[in-house]
Amino acid sequence: MTTVRHRSFWHHLWAVARRPFVLDLRALALLRMGTAAVVLLDLAIRSTDLEAHYANMGVLPFSAVLEHAWTPYQFSLHGASGLWQVQAVLFGLAAVVAGALLLGYHTRLATLASWVLLVSLQNRNPLIGQGGDDLLRMLLFWGFFLPWGRVWSWDAGGRPLPARLDYASAATVAYVVQLALLYWCTALLKRGPEWQHDGTALYYALSLDQLLLPGGRLLYPHPDLLRFLTFATWYTELLLPLALFIPFGVRWWRLLVLGVLFGFHLGISLTLFVGIFFVINMVSVLGLLPPVALDWLAPRLAPHAARARRWQARLPPLQVPWRLRFERTSPAVPGRVALLRQVREALVVSLLFYICWWSFDDVSGKPGRWMSEPTRWFGYLFRIDQHWGMFAPAVFKDDGWYVLEGTTTTGRVLDLNRGGAPVTYAKPAAIVSLFKNDRWRKYSENYLFVSNAWMRPYYCNYLLRIWQQNPAHPPLRHLAVVYMKEVSQPNYQVLPATREILCDCAPPESAPTPTPAP
Repeated sequence: MTTVRHRSFWHHLWAVARRPFVLDLRALALLRMGTAAVVLLDLAIRSTDLEAHYANMGVLPFSAVLEHAWTPYQFSLHGASGLWQVQAVLFGLAAVVAGALLLGYHTRLATLASWVLLVSLQNRNPLIGQGGDDLLRMLLFWGFFLPWGRVWSWDAGGRPLPARLDYASAATVAYVVQLALLYWCTALLKRGPEWQHDGTALYYALSLDQLLLPGGRLLYPHPDLLRFLTFATWYTELLLPLALFIPFGVRWWRLLVLGVLFGFHLGISLTLFVGIFFVINMVSVLGLLPPVALDWLAPRLAPHAARARRWQARLPPLQVPWRLRFERTSPAVPGRVALLRQVREALVVSLLFYICWWSFDDVSGKPGRWMSEPTRWFGYLFRIDQHWGMFAPAVFKDDGWYVLEGTTTTGRVLDLNRGGAPVTYAKPAAIVSLFKNDRWRKYSENYLFVSNAWMRPYYCNYLLRIWQQNPAHPPLRHLAVVYMKEVSQPNYQVLPATREILCDCAPPESAPTPTPAP
């Protein structure tokens, strides 16, 4: 009797402990579709700069990436050719497999292919990456181990939903812990006094005209509100993830987390120019949707699902040479299936341990304190390396704007950043409008760092070349990449901007090799 009670106690304890990691298969399906949609959106935005960002005639030849921006363990299919046409083919292939993932067609294979192509793309030009790229990459990585194609997918074949929609495994633990690590590390890396003591972090963030959007302009004149929002942001990132691990009232805690994070990232999107960063973060939590929310949502999606099934029925059956499965649905030897499941669970636990190890070392304040460099090769190879230092440890203070100062052969001085208008050093009304998209804004931010001086001539030469290609443009004999530096000051003080020449270049026939400014 004592043994029975003992077993019952541990069984009950285990049932309680696993509650935070039980996910609804329908939520995982929405996570899959949202992730695939974001991949397609990312590809669409990136595709507008095929030559500029991914070809050897652009701002970053692959040889420079290999020399300055890579570890020996990285790979990139996009680096196989420097032609933009080859990049276009790879982009098209990535869009096809992302579309298959969206539909849930051969889901495991589509997930793996999407992850490989995304890693390849991000590795090709790391100087335009941002935190959302790390998260998108990790969603695909963990998605490979999740059954996010079990329902609401082409693979499901219109079959009725399974009798049980709840699912828990090492992969669901990894997914939940990954989300928590993102916000915990973001908070712990914000060690500057402006976050934890002065409450001025958002003031400095909204002082960056390269990021400021109209919503931010409305908040900026109110220091007391900004101080409150600074502390609210830091404590939200630090404490909110704890709610994901409370084993009682799980659905209500998840709804709280979802509501707060949706509002949090929507607020960021209205105040700061962060590209699709906020979209990726909002999509990343869809897997947490509890059954109560999905039961409300499912009837509203049913008509669309019925139309999709009718459309699918009209199509001829599609076959691929092979299919990748970690979840076997056909009859198999029970012992072998159990062994494979145990191997998979052990693998996921090992990967999660490695990522936690990496993250703890990252927030330790002394890189290499807990994780030595020889152990990092695995993270670099599979791109499970991650750093969540958004506005950390303090907010960047070097603000300003670019003037692409071109001198024509007749002596006129034009600003290429404003379509060839006469040069002026006056501050633009909206600096953020000078950037085509957030990838260019991130590139321009990296362009400022002295440690990245090696990249400056490539950009200067690229600008000069594309300007000269247009016969309507007056020929240039010299181009200077000028940065009007305006360092953010406390208490709404504004200092005059200083003119800094980051790089000079000229057409090959009229000048020596361009050199970056120190």
